[in-house]
Amino acid sequence: MPWLPVLRLLRLQRARFADLVVLALVGSALWGVLALAPSELRQVAPSTALDLRPQALPGYVRLSLLRMAAAYGLSLAFTLTVGYAAARNRTAERVLIPALDILQSIPVLSFLPAVLLGMLALFPGRVVGLELASILLIFTGMVWNMAFSFYHSLLTLPEDLREAARVLQLSWWQRFTRLELPSATIGLVWNSMMSWAGGWFFLMACESFTLVDRSFTLPGLGSYLAEASSRGDLRAVGWGLGALLAVIVAMDQLVWRPLVAWSQKFKQELAEDPLPARSWFLDLLRHSAVVQWAQLRLWAPFWEALDRHLRIPGEQVSRLAAGRTRGRPALAAAAAAALAAPVVWGLVSLARLLVQVAPETWRDIALGTGATGLRVLTALLVAGAWTVPVGVAVGLRPRLARVVQPLAQIAASVPATALFPVVLLVLLRLGGGLGVASVALMLLGTQWYLLFNVIAGTTAIPQDLREAARVAGLRGWRWWQAFLLPAIFPHLVTGGLTAQGGAWNASIVSEFVTFGGRTLQTIGLGALIASAAAHGDMPRLAASTVVMAAVVVGLNRLFWRRLAHLAETRYHV
Repeated sequence: MPWLPVLRLLRLQRARFADLVVLALVGSALWGVLALAPSELRQVAPSTALDLRPQALPGYVRLSLLRMAAAYGLSLAFTLTVGYAAARNRTAERVLIPALDILQSIPVLSFLPAVLLGMLALFPGRVVGLELASILLIFTGMVWNMAFSFYHSLLTLPEDLREAARVLQLSWWQRFTRLELPSATIGLVWNSMMSWAGGWFFLMACESFTLVDRSFTLPGLGSYLAEASSRGDLRAVGWGLGALLAVIVAMDQLVWRPLVAWSQKFKQELAEDPLPARSWFLDLLRHSAVVQWAQLRLWAPFWEALDRHLRIPGEQVSRLAAGRTRGRPALAAAAAAALAAPVVWGLVSLARLLVQVAPETWRDIALGTGATGLRVLTALLVAGAWTVPVGVAVGLRPRLARVVQPLAQIAASVPATALFPVVLLVLLRLGGGLGVASVALMLLGTQWYLLFNVIAGTTAIPQDLREAARVAGLRGWRWWQAFLLPAIFPHLVTGGLTAQGGAWNASIVSEFVTFGGRTLQTIGLGALIASAAAHGDMPRLAASTVVMAAVVVGLNRLFWRRLAHLAETRYHV
């Protein structure tokens, strides 16, 4: 009978049903990667005519997911390497943190010429060059908040735990895997969600771009939305946004919510949370015999072998450290000599470009910097006014988090330029223009950095400290002033720092937009950068980028860096 297989499935034990789900997911993923994606890639050309029919969306979604996954893997490796080096070595910190400040202040479109031309030079006439360029551009929109979160988490480790690691003479690998990475996991998970959402946000600019009046298009969900928006095809925009929402919801249920629930075991607390975060898919995996077998037979032996290989006894660590100290001057001199030539060449090339900038262009850049700065400040104030109370409420109430988390991911992931037609039409009817609309679109690209970091900071507050605040009778403003704001202050600094960079970056898509065959532009530094990149005006692009980087780095040095030092020395558990 046709219903007998269904009855047999319902009679399976929970573990075997979980096995079937896991195997089905793994099999479908492998099928999508190995069978469908290569067939799509073989059809790619430097400029691809996109099919705006809904039937083409599944293939485009798969290609975009592959690029996003590659960019996230690169971002995670960069975060763990650079964040650890900056937090554990003062010399590296003096170099890496200013470099991160500068790099996060450079918009995606300012990376475009160097990345695109470099990849096309390495792979002339081949699609792989465009693919790598797209992945690297998505990486530049993902990585910075993850790196700053991990770096700040290492700086604010409790001193008693650091002292315990020193007393136990843990090697760097043991300290990293037993103490530092677990302590940073909660913030890293929430910032990974934000980074993935940021990747979606800039996907339209990373799959379909124009340089020197030549268009480069890769088939994907971002280029589909860009093409639909450019043609003014609202129906195709709706289909694209529907596909994006479906992917976001699926990833929330299958990836992010299980990671959030799993990361709660790394909270530093003595009292157990009465309402911990839960995930049905994580419970399913924990009951899967296939997952348990893979963990016991594959993952655990691999991890133990890696642990034995990298674990170094304390006395050997001392001898190796002494050897590194003796050889450090020679290594530093060699590194400086190797870097001197490209650095000098780059500065000379930049100076040659800046000399070509006309005085009236510098005046436009100064005016645009002021206009964009006011929009950034407005966006940050509006974002802070609602993200702090909402983020605290979500972080303190896991049941509310189950509802708000996927909604926040959806809102953070929708590209602003895809929503531009609706936002602009509404604001025009209300009496606003592109200047007001650009603030709204900029807010869409920056408020989520604050929200996700506030949620992460509130979630990481130990349950015993919450109980102590309740027993002490803290209420109202006193509770915020004496307990909550100091507890989440390091995360507020990380969120504000990355939100500021995100706001300046979002100006390139909020101040210069193409819709329905028309280009709409307002006064601003982001509009100057987007216009210069589209027309191949390299001197104006270089000048605008240098000014934006200088402004962001100056704000970081004068304001955010001081707050970060305060968080490191005073406001951490």
